[in-house]
This record gives sequence, C-alpha cells and structure tokens, in this order.
Amino acid sequence: MTQDPLPGQQAGRGMLIAAWVVGLALLTWVFGLWEERKHNPNRSPESRYFNGTQEVVLQRNTSGHYVASGSINGYDAVFLLDTGATDVVVSQDLAERAGLSAGIRKIAQTANGRIEVRATRLDRLQLGGIELRDVSASINPAMGGQQVLLGMSALGQVEFSQQDDRLTLRYRGN
Repeated sequence: MTQDPLPGQQAGRGMLIAAWVVGLALLTWVFGLWEERKHNPNRSPESRYFNGTQEVVLQRNTSGHYVASGSINGYDAVFLLDTGATDVVVSQDLAERAGLSAGIRKIAQTANGRIEVRATRLDRLQLGGIELRDVSASINPAMGGQQVLLGMSALGQVEFSQQDDRLTLRYRGN
C-alpha cells in the first residue's frame, strides 16, 4: 500500500516545478538576447559630432557583416550594410508601417535572381547620429520584418572606412 503525499509535499513539488519552468523561461530569454547581440552588435550605434561632421562607428557581427539598428521615417529598422545594393531596400511590411508609397515597378537583380520591386523615396533615414533625407529606395515584397538592406543610395552620401572589425561612417550634413 502506497501512502498519499502530504499536502505540504504536494505544494513543495508544485513550487519546484514552477521554479524550473521560470528558470528555463529566463534562460531562454537571456539566450535570445545574447543571440540578438551576436547578430546586431550595434543596437545603439556609437555617434560623435566634431568639426561639422557626424561620425558613427559600427562593430562587425560574428558573421562578418555590419548590422545596425536605426529608423526609417521614425519607424524602427535593422540595417544590413550592403555596398553591392544600388538602393536601400525595405520590406513591404516596413514600407506600409512607415507610410512609403509604392511607385513604378522595377526589376532588380539579386543574389537569388531577378525580382520585381517598387520604387519609393524615404523622407528620413537615421543611423545613429547620421540623418539622411529624401533617399531613393525600393520596396521588396519578398522581404519580411524590419530588416533593411542599406545600399549605395544611402551609403554613397557618407564617407566610410574600415579598420579591423570596425566601420566608421562620416557624414557632413547640409
């Protein structure tokens, strides 16, 4: 004959299970933040202003790319710097949230082949202390989320230099 656990033992077992669940949830959350930091080490890009020039210094991520948080028309964006892209390329989702109008259809050649995009203009693109106005861009309906390819329509307006695992962007505003 087995003896039923006492009420205090049942409560203790329940608290132990709850503690494990909370602990695992906390570890999952911390691991997610760590992974995001590895992907985007520039969540708050370092900015300096001197001699009429705005300077932003970016750290390369573990994959060897420069990824940084910024905004388009005041809406959060995550930029992947891409000197091989002619335009800034935004997702359909971000374009809708930022109020971008879809202009003429264009064909773009990507690493994955030819795709149809829509021309648009960004009123304001901000990366750290650098703010660009009236930037040519494309809306790619196949992209998702907040990811943005920061192409030469924006990067062509700034001076950039790389040393070791850091990329320095300099912009002399109007």
